[in-house]
Amino acid sequence: MDGLLRLLTSARTSWIVLVVAFAAVSALFVLGSGTSSETAPANGLPGSAESAQVDALLDAFPDAETTSALVVFASDEGEALPAATVAAIQQKAFGELADLTPDGFLPPAQVSEDGTVALLVVPLAPESDVELQTERANEIRDLASADLDGVRTYLTGPEGFEVDIAAVFDGADFTLLLTTVIVVAVLLLITYRSPWLWLVPLVVIGTADASAGIAARRVAALVGVQLDASVTGILSVLVFGAGTNYALLLIARYRDELRLVADRREAMRRAVRGAGPAIIASGSTVALALATLLLGELSGNRALGLACAVGVLVAMAFALLVLPAALVLFGRWLFWPYVPRFGSPDAISRSPWGRLGRAVSRRPVVVALTGAVVLGALASGMLFVQTGLSQNDRFVQKPDAVRGQEVLAEAFSAGATSPATVVAPVADAEAVATAAAATEGVDGVRLAEQTDDWARIDVTLSSAAETPEAFATIERLRTDLDGIGSGDALVGGLDARALDVAGAQQRDQALLIPLILALVFLVLVILLRSLLAPVLLLVAVVASFFSAVGAAWWLFQTPLFGFPAIDTNVLLFSFLFLVALGVDYSIFLVTRAQEESRTLGTTRGMIRALAATGAVITSAGILLAAVFAVLGVLPLITLTQIGVIVCIGVLIDTLLVRTVIVPAMAFIAGDRFWWPRRPTVTDAEAAAAETESETPRTRAQRRGRVPVS
Repeated sequence: MDGLLRLLTSARTSWIVLVVAFAAVSALFVLGSGTSSETAPANGLPGSAESAQVDALLDAFPDAETTSALVVFASDEGEALPAATVAAIQQKAFGELADLTPDGFLPPAQVSEDGTVALLVVPLAPESDVELQTERANEIRDLASADLDGVRTYLTGPEGFEVDIAAVFDGADFTLLLTTVIVVAVLLLITYRSPWLWLVPLVVIGTADASAGIAARRVAALVGVQLDASVTGILSVLVFGAGTNYALLLIARYRDELRLVADRREAMRRAVRGAGPAIIASGSTVALALATLLLGELSGNRALGLACAVGVLVAMAFALLVLPAALVLFGRWLFWPYVPRFGSPDAISRSPWGRLGRAVSRRPVVVALTGAVVLGALASGMLFVQTGLSQNDRFVQKPDAVRGQEVLAEAFSAGATSPATVVAPVADAEAVATAAAATEGVDGVRLAEQTDDWARIDVTLSSAAETPEAFATIERLRTDLDGIGSGDALVGGLDARALDVAGAQQRDQALLIPLILALVFLVLVILLRSLLAPVLLLVAVVASFFSAVGAAWWLFQTPLFGFPAIDTNVLLFSFLFLVALGVDYSIFLVTRAQEESRTLGTTRGMIRALAATGAVITSAGILLAAVFAVLGVLPLITLTQIGVIVCIGVLIDTLLVRTVIVPAMAFIAGDRFWWPRRPTVTDAEAAAAETESETPRTRAQRRGRVPVS
């Protein structure tokens, strides 16, 4: 350990460390990621899911070689379309639009019963090139709207959604990165109040973020995982947030050591020895918690876990290896105008956080109960939380395809825009169609096409897509069709897929949440060599999660957001980030308390730890909360919800849980806080030692009987 620290900090080798790091990063950039993340989030269902089996079987049908665009024509005034307008729309089926289809043919337009909306289905050949697909979509829009007055046109359906989703994610990564960098730069400038100190951690962590993105894509490609734009967005936020937190902790410890040691390089070695274990424990906790997602059913969960675990490890490596070497290149002047002089007074003893700790220590039970009441009040929103967003509700700004889908849903049968797809053996097709038509919640059944072995049956539901009623109908269909013929009929389609995703997400939550708690508990036990302290810390951080979700739900119901529900994967991801990242601050505090308690006892050690870490942890928490809030610049409501919940949770953890609740629990437990081990110095021994070393006048001053001169 000493050899590594000297390599990082000595005058002869610290610059070599930076050169090697620069060469490694340059090689990584030259190598590149080898893949692109500019894709929309996929449903990620395993092949065993019934809707996924249907999708696989549909690849053998003739229509698998085609996709389609739905062109929707709606009256501006909400009145019936004039006969001349309907005739013009019908004529488009024989014009240039037909030239875009594989067979040069379009079926006639369908007109709603009230005559206000017309629908034209345009068969298309699949196009994998996003630019060419976008050009074709724009051409369809232009041809469809040409020479039509008083009519709104929308492009929706599979083609419309693919093009619009690609458009809303276009440039989203750059917007997120730019916003994150600005937020981090401003908060670092405010924290350090120095014109240049903030630049060092910003450059180091910014380089870590870029490196983590490439490394994560490379690792994902090796194991056959596709990272979509939402995953890379969360990855960037996590690396900046966690990496900057580690930098703040190290620099704060470095500043303290500069007051005690004349040689800045020795001060850095002592800072890394002091802060390093907490940073390693924190990063390991987050990485292990993220790695549990690899055990999930949904590939989206696995992709997030893999990418973010790699990102946290990269951030930790840069904070512990590159940042110390970069900081020691500069003298103490780097902290100007607040330069920590050798021999200057101990700032910890004058910290307002120490005064807060002493106040909490006088009435810890009252403080703990008050904190519990506040957390309970915030968590009350959990009683009303609704989960599950439909495809149309997942966008912050509704694209053209979503608006067109909504118009269709209002004008035609509620389920006409997204029929269920039943695939059955050809011998059972007629019987399956008859049984499907008799199922409650089904509006219509049509035998669409067949191969030598399988038949495809389109089933129109009476309920709107992705509603509880539609899901109930899908479940009835699956139950009813299991007893028909060979029992091999399968139900797929949009509603079935959404139902399968929700079920897989619930199973992932049931498996992963206990596993995350167990792993975090194990890390805390190893770090603190205690059983009671880890239990108390986990209880506090889980309580802050419930409070964050409850408070966020009340916020989501305001006109500012107006979200109808929380998406199915938001709770799992928010729990993961809040437990793993939230416990970080308790790790920073309690490891320092453990260090201080060796000479001061548990109570005074916790007070001094709070005084020493209060400012840096508060700064780190505010910065992490702000960075996660930046997820709101991305176009998906799911990411906005994760950002808001984590932002609120981190603030609760930073300003309430770590500040008063955890110290209060430690004061109540006393020396038992470290159970089953006995602390090196008990509170009673520390108090006796303090009393023996005091003069009568000092004792009287401490007790307030004599004024301090």
